[in-house]
Amino acid sequence: MKFSLIKAVGVAALMFAATGFAKDDRPNIIFAIADDWGWPHAGAYGNDEVIQTPTFDRLAKEGILFEQAYISSPSCTPSRNAILTGQYHWRLGWGGNLWSMLDTKHRTYPQLLEEAGYFTGHWRKSWGPGKLDNWDKHPAGNLSGDFEKFLKARPQDKPFCFWLGASDPHRPYKAGTGKARGMDLGKIKLFEHYPDSEMIRSDVADYYYEVERFDGDVGRALALLEEEGLSENTIIVMTGDHGMPFPRCKSNLYDSGARVPMAVRWPKVIRSGRVVTDFVSTTDLAPTFLNAAGVDVPAAMTGRSWMEIFRSSASGRIEKKRSYVLTGKERHVAAQEAPDGGGTPMRAIRNDDFLLIRNYRTDRWPSGTPNWQNAFLPGTWLGDCDNGPAKTYIVNNREKDAEHRLKYDLSFGKRPEFELYDMKQDPGQITNVAGKPEYANIVKRLTRQLTADLKATGDPRVLGRGQEVFDDTKYLGGGPTHPDAPKKKRKPRNRK
Repeated sequence: MKFSLIKAVGVAALMFAATGFAKDDRPNIIFAIADDWGWPHAGAYGNDEVIQTPTFDRLAKEGILFEQAYISSPSCTPSRNAILTGQYHWRLGWGGNLWSMLDTKHRTYPQLLEEAGYFTGHWRKSWGPGKLDNWDKHPAGNLSGDFEKFLKARPQDKPFCFWLGASDPHRPYKAGTGKARGMDLGKIKLFEHYPDSEMIRSDVADYYYEVERFDGDVGRALALLEEEGLSENTIIVMTGDHGMPFPRCKSNLYDSGARVPMAVRWPKVIRSGRVVTDFVSTTDLAPTFLNAAGVDVPAAMTGRSWMEIFRSSASGRIEKKRSYVLTGKERHVAAQEAPDGGGTPMRAIRNDDFLLIRNYRTDRWPSGTPNWQNAFLPGTWLGDCDNGPAKTYIVNNREKDAEHRLKYDLSFGKRPEFELYDMKQDPGQITNVAGKPEYANIVKRLTRQLTADLKATGDPRVLGRGQEVFDDTKYLGGGPTHPDAPKKKRKPRNRK
């Protein structure tokens, strides 16, 4: 699955890898990641009527805008674990779940870069949520603090690797901030799975407001970089960890949950103004950074370096083999009914024409139980979906008419084993055609391909060990609670 070193970075890079880069030739790396920022919420994707993302748009204009970038899992901890280790989250044991831990046997790219002489650091949300009790150093970088502090502390003779994190645009939001900023609610483009409601539009505007705030943070870091004269040989990646914290987005494998904005700038190598349609995964980032720095990529990494894409001058599809991508989900919140403390395991394969999702536990609620009185975590209500006005509106208006009922079911109803969406006919991924005879062969073909890739990458879920690896492990966090639930914290009910 990996490119040879020659193919990835060319003969010149092979020579550097053999003899060692001159210290000032190795690129600096800034990885800027928002919390719950999903596709297509940036001006560069045609959303500039309402949301303003000048920094992201600039990076896209001066580098590469990726049209088909996907996470490994639409859940914070496993998504970030996958980015750091360059591996699909299902290979990381308990680390494939939200609110978990990461085994120290899994090497992270900041660790490897530090061992190769890089100065590393992180700011705000990087790894997690979960516990890092077993780590001597932070897996996202050694020094903790903002970028200005980091630049002042860096040794002048070392390249650096910095994780620029944020809690934006994670909930909760201050209601009305988007509208107060001057956003025209009528111009907001809602996903098709939402009913048209001013309450939902205003909620999305508040999310946009926090996306803009993150964009400003990255812009200030870029300005500091330029003041130091470091921008020409610095790789800057700007993205999010999964879709927005709204129904049928975060914790789902639809494009609204698994697809993310992605822009990369590296003036020394990348030709500006390119738009790339290759299917790429955020698991590719670790091997890309290591390749760029001349550091050997561990065999355990399933991601594939983007160096060949970087060195091309073309737009469109660069590498034919990047014609599809895999995503998956294990336990997000322990959101089922007692005594079931498991999650809703699912895997997906996405290509130009179709999205196929396989749901392994059709008895469980994909967004968590609506019956909060019986929840495994007492009071937890539709726990795989963050609380907010959009969620409240869809739940409270589900009996209003047929459209509202349909859109409630799309967000919160149970799902069949197989979902198939025809991207040419249904880009919003609303109508499941898996049961239609004319699509039977496509379901079979994509299922075979998905299963083969999952087995090849050692996925415990398809190898019969999903229950012990993911469901039976401890959940370390809480969950969204119903407004009527008692405020006092209570322990989880008995497990199965």
